[in-house]
Amino acid sequence: MQRRALLQLGLVAATTLGAPTLALAAGKAILANAHGAVGDGRTLNTKAIQTAIDEAAKTGATVAFKPGVYRTGSIFLKSGVTLRLDKGVTLLGSQNLADYPELPTRVAGIELTWPAALVNVYRQKNVRIVGDGTIDGDGKVFWDSYWALRRKYDPKGLRWAADYDCKRPRLIQVFDSEQVELAGPRLRRAGFWTVHVCYSHDVHIADLEIRNNEGGRGPSTDGVDIDSSHDVLVERIDVACNDDALCLKAGRDADGLRVARPTYNVVIRDCVIRDASAGITFGSETSGGFHDIKVSGLKVHHPTPVGILFKSAHTRGGAVRDIDIAGMELQDVFTVFRVNLNWNPTYSYAEIPAGMTDVPPYWKVMTQHVPPEQGRCRLSDVRVKDIKAIGAKTAFEVAAFSDLPLERFAFTDLDLDVQAGGRIANARDWTFTRSRIDTLDGKPPEVVESSGVTGL
Repeated sequence: MQRRALLQLGLVAATTLGAPTLALAAGKAILANAHGAVGDGRTLNTKAIQTAIDEAAKTGATVAFKPGVYRTGSIFLKSGVTLRLDKGVTLLGSQNLADYPELPTRVAGIELTWPAALVNVYRQKNVRIVGDGTIDGDGKVFWDSYWALRRKYDPKGLRWAADYDCKRPRLIQVFDSEQVELAGPRLRRAGFWTVHVCYSHDVHIADLEIRNNEGGRGPSTDGVDIDSSHDVLVERIDVACNDDALCLKAGRDADGLRVARPTYNVVIRDCVIRDASAGITFGSETSGGFHDIKVSGLKVHHPTPVGILFKSAHTRGGAVRDIDIAGMELQDVFTVFRVNLNWNPTYSYAEIPAGMTDVPPYWKVMTQHVPPEQGRCRLSDVRVKDIKAIGAKTAFEVAAFSDLPLERFAFTDLDLDVQAGGRIANARDWTFTRSRIDTLDGKPPEVVESSGVTGL
């Protein structure tokens, strides 16, 4: 984006994303090939690429490649460096987990030591990843290892532990960093989440094509996760994955409540969701809360089952407020709007089986008691307008708590072609304005255990 547009959004300061980076100012490109990188798809190039990055960091230069396929483990970008992947260049992830060194991070809402991503911006600033090339995680070996572990864990009541015990590399991690731009590359077959932005700010993510269902359906291959971060712009993402496409996160249970870092000042716009678990997702890691989130211009296609999804659990906590969602087009989704605060219990509620004592430290963290008054997520002040759905099955699947209702939701200019209106429970002061919900039986959504719901 242009500097002026970013400033108008209020997402970045005058000296961040809109300003020339050191790499651009220097006008210099360092070829990884000059440091020994070989693009034959077989040679492990981790050391050669990292050497080029370290050299570029001295002057704020750009790292580039001759056309080819470069097999590599984790690489770590440095402040002031641009990684440029031109058309015809592919970074191909190693299938050996040992090539992804473990380091402190956050995974699915819990702080722990875990394998680094394939491409890392770790505690840096002023970093760019650009170009028309490809970053391919070659992740099927990691998908298979996950399903193998699930077959062992599920019968033991350990479904909740599988995502943490099965260590899989993310594709791109932006951690505790600022002034980061990721724009252009094609992202393929992530071993785990595709783009994870955590504890970071002033981040611009744009023009990515994410495809994680090639050669299988990668479990937990989220598209873009914004996690306890702020001042983030996400735009023009085209995604097919096997979990959340575009997701806001802020920590899980006792550990997330301890960290208490919200996600806020985020704009997500003009994206296409072709295959995922939902078009836009809030949660389930809600512990730090979300506020001032603006989502617009999303197109959500079948077989994505849900258009707008809020999910949490009785142990998550957190406050979600001041959410604006506008201008969405939904095609053949199962549910237009869903709120589920008791999501996926076998995953959400951690309990160590009786007699099992030799367990990882983070199991004990995950099973820390959360008092009920802290564990319930609070949702309020959500504004939804200009939503068009064609061929949907259900308009609403909404429930919260009878003594902690969902407050002040406003729906304007809905045009929903659905089989059934569905059900709204535990709502207070919801308004519907200029909204059409066309159902097969002609009945509006059922409203129960609610007050002040008007306009349906």
